[in-house]
Amino acid sequence: MSAPSSTEADPGLAKLNGLPRPELIKQLLACLDVQRWADEIADRRPYRSDDELYEAADRAAAELTEEEIHAALAAHPRIGQRSTGKGTSASWSRSEQSGVDADDTKLAVELAEANEEYERRFGHVYLVCASGRSGPELLEILRSRLDNDPTTEMRVVADELRKIARLRLARVIEA
Repeated sequence: MSAPSSTEADPGLAKLNGLPRPELIKQLLACLDVQRWADEIADRRPYRSDDELYEAADRAAAELTEEEIHAALAAHPRIGQRSTGKGTSASWSRSEQSGVDADDTKLAVELAEANEEYERRFGHVYLVCASGRSGPELLEILRSRLDNDPTTEMRVVADELRKIARLRLARVIEA
């Protein structure tokens, strides 16, 4: 699940490089709701290639603090619960969770119970890069992560946020 790469700037990248800063920041915050991360990406323009942009995004995400992670988690719905919010991030969340069958009531109950257990254990919502994954697969991943200690789980969550940001950044370029 990696974002596409290229060795040459494409029209989408040229558009990103030319966006007024406030508009770019708005789009970046839809990718990862961390102001420092968005500022770093915006400040490093212009990007000569998609790869250069993704590398900058990965570097900035590697430095996420626990406070930034918790703030970013607030922008994500629980796995199995469709976001009813408006805006780009909510739309992307619905798309990313499209592998969860909304009509599978047994799975919905199991996800809700596992989400509650996870939140009791770690104090925040379960986050996983859900794009391209089925509901049962997401439930299996959730259950496996319940065995993590809090420090390990925070590192996993940070990496999942990075993966989601990278996929969403690819959407910004493609738009």
